[in-house]
Amino acid sequence: MTITTANGPGDGVVEAGRVEAGRVAAGPAWAAEAEAAPVWAAEGCAAPAWAAEVRRLAAERDAVILAHNYQRPEIQDVADHVGDSLALSRLAAAATQRVIVFAGVYFMAETAKILSPGKTVLIPDQRAGCSLSDSITAAQLREWKAKHPTAAVVAYVNTSAEVKAEADVCCTSSNAAEVVNSIPAGQEVLFCPDQFLGAHVRRVTGRANLHVWAGECHVHAAISGPELAAQVAAAPDAELFIHPECGCATSALYLAGAGVVPADRVKVLSTGGMLTAAPAARSKTVLVATETGMLHQLRKAAPGVEFRPVNPGASCRFMKMITPDSLLRCLQEGRDEVHVDPAIAARAAESVRKMISISAGGAR
Repeated sequence: MTITTANGPGDGVVEAGRVEAGRVAAGPAWAAEAEAAPVWAAEGCAAPAWAAEVRRLAAERDAVILAHNYQRPEIQDVADHVGDSLALSRLAAAATQRVIVFAGVYFMAETAKILSPGKTVLIPDQRAGCSLSDSITAAQLREWKAKHPTAAVVAYVNTSAEVKAEADVCCTSSNAAEVVNSIPAGQEVLFCPDQFLGAHVRRVTGRANLHVWAGECHVHAAISGPELAAQVAAAPDAELFIHPECGCATSALYLAGAGVVPADRVKVLSTGGMLTAAPAARSKTVLVATETGMLHQLRKAAPGVEFRPVNPGASCRFMKMITPDSLLRCLQEGRDEVHVDPAIAARAAESVRKMISISAGGAR
């Protein structure tokens, strides 16, 4: 399978492992709410009974259920823990249960296995890939490193185990600038694979010697500047929560610089950062530029605020592959188990654990 994507210094065709990337177009205003509609309702399954069975099976298997903020609301609500990639990495490393069930995409489950190699790690649907993770391979990273032999490699956690094994340190959107600042100022940095997060880190750190791979998350990249401008025009008093992977991040900063939106109302945040900021929102409306699954946690964190998606169609079909049915089947049958080659896992663990240690006590 191949995907057409930005692949390093130029555009091209990359051999993809699990997924086929596609741009997400804006959907109708009701799209985000429709996405949140419980799948089990259409299947005639009672929510309390389904959730009770999931919890019973989790206890029986000695399993902890970790769910990413972009999961379906019903998956988030039945999980033991919900969070962003950094928070879930910490939880996977500290898990005391024998089994980790990861409701997320494949690289996240791989990371859990890397951090807890002695545990059984399950993902409800192993087809749940990631277009961003597939935008760089280990071979491509080795070729890039060869051109910059003294550079430190910072790999976004949204990468395969093989890419993590080639990196010096990993990062998440919540700690990327902190990780880059931990590297001596005079040393070159290769940042991969997200070009928008890389551009954000370059702005924040001011590092001219930071080289950025030209990959992207197809969902976040499709949240555009014109969409954001239109939403701002419709809600001029709103605050802006912008994920740094978004294609509209530069536009948000331009709007602030031009005085269209007061600078203190524009916040570039990880999903964990959004949750922290939500209860302190001063506006009645917050425009949210990220995957629409995040709205569920934000609305729970600050029920008096209207959280409105910048792009109502920004829904990751790979995240949404984790359904109530697949989660139940995963717990019933012990499928699909995640395996990582031990030699690769050992090398990848160094870069992931370094990421966690740099951000010890930091934001989720």
